[in-house]
Amino acid sequence: MTTQNLLVELFVEELPPKALQKLGDAFASVLADQLKAQGLATAASAVTPFASPRRLAAHVTAVADKAADKAVQQKLMPVTVGLQADGTATPALLKKLQALGADVSDPAAAVAALKRAQDGKAEALFYDSVVPGATLTAGLQKAIDEAIAKLPIPKVMSYQLETDCELPGWSSVNFVRPAHGLVALHGSTVVPVKALGLTAGNSTQGHRFEAAVSPVVLADADSYAATLKKDGAVIASFAERKAEIARQLAAAAAKVGNGARPIEDEALLDEVTALVERPNVVICQFEEQFLGVPQECLILTMKANQKYFPLLDAAGKLTNKFLVVSNISPEDTSFVTGGNERVVRPRLADAKFFFDQDRKKTLASRVEGLGKVVYHNKLGTQGERVERVRAIAKAIAAQLGDAALVADADQAALLAKTDLVTDMVGEFPELQGIMGGYYALNDGLGETVAHAIEDHYKPRFAGDALPRNTAGVVVALADKLETLVGMFGIGNLPTGDRDPFALRRHALGVIRMLVEKDLPLDLSALLAGAVPAFGDKITDASAQLADFIYDRLAGSLREQGYRAQEVDAVMALRPQRLALVEKQLAAVRAFAALPEAPALAAANKRVGNILKKAEVEGPVDAHVNPALLQEQAEKDLFAALQRFVPEANAQFDAGDYTASLQTLAVLRAPVDAFFDDVMVNAEQLDLRLNRQGLLKSLHEAMNRVADLSRLAA
Repeated sequence: MTTQNLLVELFVEELPPKALQKLGDAFASVLADQLKAQGLATAASAVTPFASPRRLAAHVTAVADKAADKAVQQKLMPVTVGLQADGTATPALLKKLQALGADVSDPAAAVAALKRAQDGKAEALFYDSVVPGATLTAGLQKAIDEAIAKLPIPKVMSYQLETDCELPGWSSVNFVRPAHGLVALHGSTVVPVKALGLTAGNSTQGHRFEAAVSPVVLADADSYAATLKKDGAVIASFAERKAEIARQLAAAAAKVGNGARPIEDEALLDEVTALVERPNVVICQFEEQFLGVPQECLILTMKANQKYFPLLDAAGKLTNKFLVVSNISPEDTSFVTGGNERVVRPRLADAKFFFDQDRKKTLASRVEGLGKVVYHNKLGTQGERVERVRAIAKAIAAQLGDAALVADADQAALLAKTDLVTDMVGEFPELQGIMGGYYALNDGLGETVAHAIEDHYKPRFAGDALPRNTAGVVVALADKLETLVGMFGIGNLPTGDRDPFALRRHALGVIRMLVEKDLPLDLSALLAGAVPAFGDKITDASAQLADFIYDRLAGSLREQGYRAQEVDAVMALRPQRLALVEKQLAAVRAFAALPEAPALAAANKRVGNILKKAEVEGPVDAHVNPALLQEQAEKDLFAALQRFVPEANAQFDAGDYTASLQTLAVLRAPVDAFFDDVMVNAEQLDLRLNRQGLLKSLHEAMNRVADLSRLAA
């Protein structure tokens, strides 16, 4: 058995750019996994994926030409079924052995070669054999078939194969794009495998226009990337091509000078990497007059429509220069530059036209038009939605500020959706909110309202900035609450794989604003306060929505590194002020580190169970009559509560949750003694109720910060 490096390439027509990297990685990983599963490659074999617009390939090191033979022991049947009373083989056993390819010409010898072993309660017969290892041709064929079958293809197309015209009928295959070539090299030897109607060889095609030779002949598996680059003018590695584009972009920006830098957009960089085989960055420019249009519009049209990289100056402002990643490298790039400049000009002119036209009407004059835009068939129009957001925003603003804040929030909420009926947002929906901010400034509404309008969609995604001012926070909260309360109120809930109204993102946005802005707002009151704005259009699903938000918060906290027990302990109390949750978690973590914590957590769990059983007969009153305290242990516990609980409560009320829990840690000894010496469920009713009241007082004191029973092992 010898090992050599393996190269497999599938040459196809242009692959979908947004899926290219995923396709390349999947092709290589499945291919290698299949080879390893068959014993043709080992865990130490290195896998290198390649993906360009017209090829998927994989290089795998140390691949054997044949897998090692494998010893296999197979259970045949119970001894009582396989052997006669005299020990000779039954017809059933002989038939089974024959089916397995064993020599049964001498039945006695065949039986003697079998092994007998206990299998459960019965003794069974086992047959040892050697399974020949897979050959590379057969194993690679299986691996390629599996790799193609498991490609995460976004959309399959069907095409006809090139067949001998004398053959009757048609032959067609389904694949992401028509395939035209297959390479399979083990060292320098071609492995005769087939795929998609193609037979493997040792040649491929290079760049459509700049390849030095056609076809590009590959000497061996290891020379694949170097030969393609030299003879085919193709950088086959997606990662290498991406790094080269990034390098050229930085060099071109440096050439422009004045601190210019290309806009950072990882998704755009990936997409452009998937569009070119031999990147060549050129510098282009457009007329400075277009810089009067909001830069977000210009950046979006250049990125989305043309896949250009706009250049920003040192202050982050858009310049009139942009970078184009070309797929050709002519000596004279003027026609490439000129062509791209001609293409982008009408796009920018359209943006300027939309901007100029939109500014001829005020945002206030567009409010009426929202009444004609359907938001949801059960929740009415955008106009109705605006009125709900206004009502919710005014209520929140009244809690957070004065009449000025209420007025600013109300005006921003009234106008926040009006840019939906502008030409610019009609062309570029991604600019909603952003254009509203620009048009508000144009209408002379001032920065407070303009920023609130622009920011009311924030945070749009994980890590996005929050609204800049309080009016913006109020309107953003109101907007997200309107969506959440409305959708939950009509039963339009997210499922495992579908969330068309982005309710999870809205919930996380509400959480972030309440926490990071340290807002003195109670969650339940917020949700309940939003319901009346809908009238009879919805049912009140506040409880279900609160659970949804707490689930999102718990998940977010776990992702931040908090232990599940700590999170569960705090979330069990359904904290209303979300801004205080992290302080509660810190207090729980500090408490859990104390030596008294395990015993107190266990005791707290025991107290909870006792009270739960007692409350079946009626609520337990947290009241203690000192005259009914008989045992010394219950007197000591009562005294400890009298001494330390007021101090712990004062610390809790002052927001020092850590100190509050640490103060209560001294209760460990009297609590342990109480459970050792006192019978809670005494037969005498007044004693029983008094002791339950004592435990209720303890339970309430211990669980103000978190449900400490959740920390019990």
